[in-house]
Formats: sequence, structure tokens, C-alpha cells
Amino acid sequence: MASGHQAISRRTVIGGMGGALAALLATPKQVLADRGKNERVNDPFIVVLKGVYAPVTQGPAGNLGLTSVDLNDGSYIRVPIYPVFGMDPSHSQDHAIGTFYVQNAGMMCAYDLPGGSIAMQFLNPPDGAPPGYNSFVAHDDGAGGFFLEGTWELTIVEATGVYQVFEGGHNHMVDRLHQLWDGSFDEFCFCNISKYEFP
Repeated sequence: MASGHQAISRRTVIGGMGGALAALLATPKQVLADRGKNERVNDPFIVVLKGVYAPVTQGPAGNLGLTSVDLNDGSYIRVPIYPVFGMDPSHSQDHAIGTFYVQNAGMMCAYDLPGGSIAMQFLNPPDGAPPGYNSFVAHDDGAGGFFLEGTWELTIVEATGVYQVFEGGHNHMVDRLHQLWDGSFDEFCFCNISKYEFP
């Protein structure tokens, strides 16, 4: 991948992860989520995706109750989710509360969160979009890798549990994905999830 300010699609970057991620066998730390009805969530709420992506060798039981994604089809990778704002105050920002799943070379993703789950679809960049809008801009990290920075707009296509009210809503991601020298990917991405419908 070239350095500089070249816009790069998420599909191009994530699609190239397969070989490097196959070597990552460790399961990310995750606090078992209480999927009860007492979970509280604000509109909007913010979570952060943080950690090194790992392959999904076996998807979650029941596919998180979602029908618009198939987390068992071998096309997904995963990373832990941490709370930032608007989640139940009993959740510590120091502990993972769920798992984010995203396709290697597709447009779908899913959030496994306390109280339910959400499926989303990445939107294509509009004509004339500047670099970094629904795409990555690469910056050399000086250590054989790259920082891939950009913002992403997603539509919420399906939701379960306490998140059902967000179906049809929107997710605005602010992403700094670090492609390390060994080809693995270390994620740091803020997700602002709301009932707002993106135009």
C-alpha cells in the first residue's frame, strides 16, 4: 500500500486482512453481556471499537437473532467494543461490553451489545466526496505500517432487544485503523449511533 493521501475503500483494506488474521487465534476479552430488558441506552450512544482484529472461525450462537447478516459464513472478523457515552452507567469504560463483526470484503457489520444486537450496512461514498469520507487516507507510521484514517456512514438495517428503536437509524464512525508491519490491523474507531436517518 502506498503512503501519502490516497483514498482507500474499506473493502480494499479489510479484504486484504485474511492471511494476517488467520494467524490470530486469541479470543478478544469480553464481558458477558446481560441481555435483559433492564439495559438502558440513550439516543445517541457512543461506543469505541478497540483492539486487533481476529478471524471469526465460529460465529455466535443464534447469529445474535439477526437475519440480514450471517456471522457464521466465514467472511467476518471481530474486535471488542467498549462503552463511551449513553450506555448503562454500570458498564466500565475499561472493560469490553461486546463484539463488533465486520465482513472481510463486504459492506455488512454487526454489533453484539448488552441488551441486544444491531446489523448495519456501510454506505458508498457519494460522487465528489473528499478523501477520507467513506474511505481511508493512508499515512506512513514510520515503522513499516500505515495509519488508515477516515469517517464512515452506515445505515442500521436491523436491530434486536433494546436497540429495536434504532432500526432505520444511522451510525457515524470516526476511524483510525492501524495496519501494523506484520499485516495485522489494530482498530480504534468511535461509533456515534442514533435514530437519526442519514439523508
